[in-house]
Amino acid sequence: MSAHFARPHRHDAFDRLSDRRLLRELAYVDGHWTASEAGRTFEVRDPASGDAVAWVAALDAGQTTAAVDAAAKAFPKWKALLPQQRSAILRKWFELIVASREDLALLMTLEQGKPLAESRGEIDYAASFIEWYAEEAKRLNAESVTSHLPGAEMMVRREPLGVVGVVTPWNFPSAMLTRKAAAALAAGCTIVAHPSSETPLSALALAELGERAGLPAGVFNIVTGDAATIVGRICEDARVRALSFTGSTEIGRLIAAQCAPTMKRLVMELGGHAPLIVFDDADLDRAVKIAIDAKFATSGQDCLAANRIYVQRGIYNAFCEAYAERIAMLKVGHGLMEDADLGPLMHERAVVKVEEQVADAIERGARLVTGGKRHPAGKLFFQPTLLADVGDDALIMREETFGPVAAVTPFDTEAEVITRANDTEYGLVAYVVTENGARQLRMGRALDYGMVAINRVKITGAPIPFGGVKQSGIGREGSRHGIEAFTELKYLCLDAA
Repeated sequence: MSAHFARPHRHDAFDRLSDRRLLRELAYVDGHWTASEAGRTFEVRDPASGDAVAWVAALDAGQTTAAVDAAAKAFPKWKALLPQQRSAILRKWFELIVASREDLALLMTLEQGKPLAESRGEIDYAASFIEWYAEEAKRLNAESVTSHLPGAEMMVRREPLGVVGVVTPWNFPSAMLTRKAAAALAAGCTIVAHPSSETPLSALALAELGERAGLPAGVFNIVTGDAATIVGRICEDARVRALSFTGSTEIGRLIAAQCAPTMKRLVMELGGHAPLIVFDDADLDRAVKIAIDAKFATSGQDCLAANRIYVQRGIYNAFCEAYAERIAMLKVGHGLMEDADLGPLMHERAVVKVEEQVADAIERGARLVTGGKRHPAGKLFFQPTLLADVGDDALIMREETFGPVAAVTPFDTEAEVITRANDTEYGLVAYVVTENGARQLRMGRALDYGMVAINRVKITGAPIPFGGVKQSGIGREGSRHGIEAFTELKYLCLDAA
């Protein structure tokens, strides 16, 4: 972060915005668009071109506390609204997001780099959580308890926790915010959110639409700036009763430690290292398509990406050949190109990590089938890559991969592949491709993951509980369980004698 007062050259693509007010460069606190008190800003760049697209306000610790002040002040009134009233505001927010789909997708592509088609899909996905929780707001019902005491009536009700801190990543800058915030808002909580400094524009645009939808001042705050400063202050403030975070397991551990003194409720969606297991009874074309979709969406920068692809030896060579052909057909380019399949990686660190993993795998005996180098489209682009015969000791098989590199290895037996797939600290999602119904059920039970996809890739959405086990997270997002995470059970015992 640095003090910077000159405006960058406005990206030509912003001329395509139909609603220029969605491009916001100030934070949003207590219903006001807020600059840094010190005049500090940070640069947001298009990762595909390297061009500056915005200078966004970098708020400090004091202004973060002011955002918590606003959320704490707004909480009693927001909590007191009838669920139908909160629902109506969320429903209006959903409708405004859907109506602004093209503008929101453009902003996302310019700051995150993903192809427009993927950005449009994420806006739809993001909106779906607001629609879902607009309905769930009306379904947080109290329950009656059969009394074990004479002359007593008993009731258990769910009440909102209070102020909720939300910390979101750069790979899904809209959906990760709405999946968390919509649930908390529906429950009656207020929000202090910190979006990644690499992709703040999507969050700020959502705040603009939330204001238009009628979210009262202080209910939904977006604090932009240095993550360590802002998140540290959120973690240490006892008025923040819960913190929801999506990001790496390493950062999740640090945040959990910072939250421990104030005993916050934690909801964490952390790293993934997904196995994709293809049995030799699988339809080859279907298996290859699944492997393409599971590996290369968002240029591989996805906690759900298939990082370790295990293929049974009977079809191993045929799979590798067909997979390489499909990978070579993927089109790499700027996300504004309508036919682009893969955009850039987010930053230089990501490219270097991918390069290191590829070099390490080859050094350990893996075979480079296609790709393996930076792509001429730009400094942050990497060729879609296939590594075959990858040993379990390779870095790419032990560390989460955030890039367009597929690592494939053979296996022989079901018991063997279960052991290998489970041999990781992560446990978010696993993919299985097999036509054997009994095996489908066995694998669903045996794989130590929070979610298992059988013969498909797309499994997430607002109605399902998204989350992992082991070092991949705490709690669940989406579904009725997602709103329950932001509530506290209160037991009432009434003397009715």
